[in-house]
Amino acid sequence: MRDYFNRLDTGVRYMLFASLLFACMGVFAKLLSSSMPSLEVVFFRNVFGVVIVAATLLKKPMQHTGGKPFLLFFRGLMGFLALLAFFYNIAHIPLGDAMTYSKTSPIFTALFAWLFLHEKMGTKGWIALFVGFIGIIFIAKPSGFMLDKTAWLGIFSGVGAALAYTAVRELKRYYDTRAIVLSFMGIGTIGPLFLMAISPYVNMPELDMIFGEFVLPQGIDWLYVVLMGLFATSAQIYMTKAYGATKAGVVGAVSYTNILFSIGLGLLIGDPFPDLLTWLGIALVVTAGVMVAKR
Repeated sequence: MRDYFNRLDTGVRYMLFASLLFACMGVFAKLLSSSMPSLEVVFFRNVFGVVIVAATLLKKPMQHTGGKPFLLFFRGLMGFLALLAFFYNIAHIPLGDAMTYSKTSPIFTALFAWLFLHEKMGTKGWIALFVGFIGIIFIAKPSGFMLDKTAWLGIFSGVGAALAYTAVRELKRYYDTRAIVLSFMGIGTIGPLFLMAISPYVNMPELDMIFGEFVLPQGIDWLYVVLMGLFATSAQIYMTKAYGATKAGVVGAVSYTNILFSIGLGLLIGDPFPDLLTWLGIALVVTAGVMVAKR
């Protein structure tokens, strides 16, 4: 029993640290967004990861059976689009709100696992889905029955990530983990390059979350780029350590501290303090996520 609690404590500590690192990544992504389009921020976020993963291949080549190229591409595309929506929201709404939207992904993952992998949803799963949806409404504060652009993108950041995670659960049977990661980061690197190349010929201001011309980073922006990549990579490492040290349900629940860290750091860089409805929405989303994690 004592060994179990020691492992539990270690996993919780790892996840708390990972959540703080993810929030720090969001801060530097937001700072970069003031001088470059969110599409370019996504490019720098992913190219950093591609280099690191590629370096591991030099030491240990991938070994897998493969056979699911279209599903692998789907995972990468959904992950890229979800990240693009997430980074656009980081640039345009408070950091805590953007993080909360993205943390709806476990709730949608449970739904998609029921739809596509035929896993049981259960009564608690459906209740969690309903509670999470009400939380989204409180955060979005729709005017009448209309959600604004960032609200739709926030929902998509959770839905897209959930589709990607659902695909991962199937892909793990066929591919090396690094191949799955590279499918995401590779598309997340090539996709922005292509979109930035054609952006000068596209005049669609309403699609500014997809298009944006490349802006060469200047001065301190290069430091922000490096720090964003370091924090993102370190967060992934410690999150992986957390899931290896403690039960997934406990780690999943602790991961929601990322929202609180994001709100706190967001306030330091000028975000407004969340109002009562936003706090209530965050509480409902966290409750729904913990219900899914516990299950």
